[in-house]
Amino acid sequence: MKGKHALTVLVILAVVFGVGGYLARQQFDGKLEIPLPRLGAPECVARADGEVRLDPEQMANAATIAAVGISRNVPDRAVIVALATALQESKLRNLEHLGEGNDHDSLGLFQQRPSQGWGTAKQIMDPRHAAKRFYTSLLKVKGWQKMRVTEAAQRVQRSAYPEAYEKWAEEATVLAKVLTGQQAGGVTCDTYSDEPPADAATAKALADRIKADFGTAKAKGVTAEGAALRVPAANSKAGWQFAHWLVAQAPITGVTRVTFADQQWSAGDPAWSSAEKVAEQVVAEVVAGG
Repeated sequence: MKGKHALTVLVILAVVFGVGGYLARQQFDGKLEIPLPRLGAPECVARADGEVRLDPEQMANAATIAAVGISRNVPDRAVIVALATALQESKLRNLEHLGEGNDHDSLGLFQQRPSQGWGTAKQIMDPRHAAKRFYTSLLKVKGWQKMRVTEAAQRVQRSAYPEAYEKWAEEATVLAKVLTGQQAGGVTCDTYSDEPPADAATAKALADRIKADFGTAKAKGVTAEGAALRVPAANSKAGWQFAHWLVAQAPITGVTRVTFADQQWSAGDPAWSSAEKVAEQVVAEVVAGG
């Protein structure tokens, strides 16, 4: 179309799945419970005007919280509030229980309570459900965008320690900046290198997972081709959202290479590096595993 250019960036995410088909063997019912492969888990780092170091479970949960916000088209500020809240309430771990006394039924990333109408225990333990419910409550707070992080979070959580969320504002801002695609090449993770090679069924399962986090509308066109995953994106910001999500999930899902635009991340590398760009898409190489 002359005079009007609808830019479509094709993100081609090259993946090798070190879980040897584990994902594919799980029945997909709207959430995937994937345990870490072993103890002594590797580390993930988010960098954007600051640095946040998390273990794989924490980074994967942070990526899911951000993706759920993206799927609902919430402002980036809402993702910051959500991440700060989860950092305070659970340290970004999907806890079965934490509270004592009157809040002994607190569950999940946001320590939501079945007795307070947040959902059933099973629902709350699904990070996607928990994040959706948090965003729904936050967006109902009048003027939340002009509040400090801790004030907005407190209006949702009703904590006995209303100032506690503010100490996580800086970390949450760094995480939100990279996970919402505002920063290029901002997430790296260590991964294991002694796992079996990928298979097509594993790639299909990961495609289901990314659609579950981002929603079918945002992740429209995601396809698994052999051991690779292709994710079309409307623009650069969306591309980095998907790319960072895959890196954040890498230690759990076994992804070992992600390429977007003219940048590439490989397992074990401390930073993204330059990659050859072909036309308006990046051709991703599928690495042989095992």
